[in-house]
Amino acid sequence: MKVSVCMITYNHENYLKQAIESVLIQKTHFDFELVIANDNSPDNTITVIEEFINQHPKGYKIKFINNKENMGIMPNFINALKKCNGDYIALCEGDDYWIDENKLQKQVDFLEKNTDFTICFHKVNVETNGTISDDTITGKSIQTTTIYDLAKGNYMHTCSVVYRNHLFADFPNYFYTSPIGDYYLHMLNAQYGKIHFINQTMAIYRVHNTSYWSSKQDNERVFIWINFIENIKDNFNVEIQKILDKQIFKLRVSNLPFWKKNLLKFKFKLQETIKTKKYT
Repeated sequence: MKVSVCMITYNHENYLKQAIESVLIQKTHFDFELVIANDNSPDNTITVIEEFINQHPKGYKIKFINNKENMGIMPNFINALKKCNGDYIALCEGDDYWIDENKLQKQVDFLEKNTDFTICFHKVNVETNGTISDDTITGKSIQTTTIYDLAKGNYMHTCSVVYRNHLFADFPNYFYTSPIGDYYLHMLNAQYGKIHFINQTMAIYRVHNTSYWSSKQDNERVFIWINFIENIKDNFNVEIQKILDKQIFKLRVSNLPFWKKNLLKFKFKLQETIKTKKYT
């Protein structure tokens, strides 16, 4: 199998049809599968998926994992990834969708020709309450980046990513309980090669209040992200840890009063100067 498309879903009955259809219409010169993992949704998610399996001309491409009990986001995500047999994995959650029928072919073509790259992503648009707008994150991306760029902060939307499968043997223990899966996964994969950006809008990232991240207040997100970065640091080398520390520092000062921000920035620069002199 060349590509496995990993799609996790929970209570996405209003969005799932568009997501699945956008995958099945892909035009490729290779075989691909769609792995859908439903985390015991109480809505009509199962009905939507089974209709595709039984009625769609390409329904045979769907590998359906239907959890009998709710596992939670990360266990469901990990279980789905482990069922993906492709040389490459493409990500598309059940509330997002693709808008270019040649998306997979374009990304796989690049990765096949450039073996020193492990991740390929592209520009997306954002849909909020039915209104589609340009994305400020991927819109600023450059063509080639590395893990050293990614450690400064995430600039890839999940629905845009295709990466090489089987880069590492197993997930770190913290991955199973992490509140954030996509960025952690990208960081782990980026250890093994460069990252390529295609400046074409080929997917829609949907924002709605029922999603985990969108439902959080800004101060909650900052707290969650700081703790998350603290927990993943040890998976990476010293240079990456330093960059992650800077990301944590910026998050900590982001909501402080102006005078406190300047004071902390001064302390941080002083500490960095002392460290530099110590090792030179």
